[in-house]
Amino acid sequence: MASFSAASVKELRERTGLGMMECKKALKASEGDIDAAIEELRKNSGLKAAKKAGRTAAEGIVVAKASADNSSAILVEVNSETDFAAKNEGFLGYASAVADAAFAAKSDKVVGLLESEREALVQKIGENISPRRAVLAEGEVVGTYVHSNLRIGALVVLKGGDLELAKDVAMHVTAVNPKVLAPSDMPEDVVNAEKAIIKAQPDMEGKPDAIVEKMMGGRINKFLKEHSLLEQPFVKDPDLTIAKLVKAAGAEIISFARLEVGEGIEVEEADFAAEVAAQLKG
Repeated sequence: MASFSAASVKELRERTGLGMMECKKALKASEGDIDAAIEELRKNSGLKAAKKAGRTAAEGIVVAKASADNSSAILVEVNSETDFAAKNEGFLGYASAVADAAFAAKSDKVVGLLESEREALVQKIGENISPRRAVLAEGEVVGTYVHSNLRIGALVVLKGGDLELAKDVAMHVTAVNPKVLAPSDMPEDVVNAEKAIIKAQPDMEGKPDAIVEKMMGGRINKFLKEHSLLEQPFVKDPDLTIAKLVKAAGAEIISFARLEVGEGIEVEEADFAAEVAAQLKG
């Protein structure tokens, strides 16, 4: 009898992108240890890296549109079932049209937009296609940046500064993925969760409360700096924080937003798990 479950095969396949039987063989050799199976696959199959557990398999692109005077912009995520479909010219054209329509309407409501065009594309491509979400922003200067893989995009609203600065900061946001603008913006529940993690670390065990609090304070400050846009080193010049970069230009960041394809989408498992179970029985 196999020493691993259908769910393990599914997870390994999602994390590696390799075939079912190859994943099944690796799990059998590792006695069901997924991490050990990944290491073996990396040695034997040319696998460069594995996705983290729970990573969504949703595909699609992010599209950005901006006004001629750069005072407003929109980011739109449109999903497909496969990366192949996301590269289809028809899909790319449809996603751009959705962004145009939403931007013209000054609306971030994209679900159901251009529905007849969507249905025609679904029939042609043979995959489910759907506009998922959008972020609309207005301000003195609004800059956007979409990564070359079209999967991640960001927009930044500035007071002062210029479009080049806004685009540079947006590029930084796509690359580094800050959680908040400033440390004081971090939600209390996130801070408390991080404190609980720090307190549970082995080097905290047995130390006096005062020492624990001092150590935790330093680590929390580090956590806040690492995840706050203004405190992060600028990707183009690590000697400058984003705060110093915008201040030198006489600007202020009002807000920012980042979209990455597939964030938060839960992928259905039932059908595939049943398929794997049938393979295991065979």
